[in-house]
Amino acid sequence: MRHLEQELVTLRQDIIDMWKLVISQVANSGEAILSFDKELATKVSMREKKVDAYELKIDSECENIIALHQPVAVDLRFVLAVLKINSNLERIADFAYGISRVLITYPSVILDAEIIVDTKLNEMIGQVNKMLSQGLEAFENEKSDMATAIFSEDYIVDEINVNATRIIADYIQKNPDRAFECLHMIAAIRKLERIGDHCSNIAEEIFFYLDAKVLKHSPKK
Repeated sequence: MRHLEQELVTLRQDIIDMWKLVISQVANSGEAILSFDKELATKVSMREKKVDAYELKIDSECENIIALHQPVAVDLRFVLAVLKINSNLERIADFAYGISRVLITYPSVILDAEIIVDTKLNEMIGQVNKMLSQGLEAFENEKSDMATAIFSEDYIVDEINVNATRIIADYIQKNPDRAFECLHMIAAIRKLERIGDHCSNIAEEIFFYLDAKVLKHSPKK
């Protein structure tokens, strides 16, 4: 096996390992906010540095491959895609960390079951978890159609985000004493919406790597 091929195999495995770690971070932060599990939130917080270490390692690997081997065609697309996927995964992990910090910083924050149901928070968490896992499956199995399906799924997350903000605003008017908890919920929902956006960005990079087409800033059908 050529030296370049060996480094590409290593890079592929490292980004997959990071991806699985980020999936775990998002799933755990979502479960923590739904069940008010401070211990689980703390676990997410403690693993944030591991995600950062992966990001730096993968960035370095991509830079070395480009500088030393000057890859072309599909190899170059792969390295460029991994470089951008790496950045998006790190940002997703940051949002998961931010969600977990709500419980750590404000352990007394307890959200009403009624508003959790009305805002479809559970559905939103499940949707972003699905998108993130689907992106990994598309990457591992080299299925661009599976990646582009993420775009339509992101619309569901966006719709929940818009409706949830309206529902919470109405709830605050009726229950002004719960405004503090509700504002933190809005922040968590906004972070989930941003996770969905970054999943779409990752889908674009998978499509670029596999089909050599750039979808960035173009309408998603």
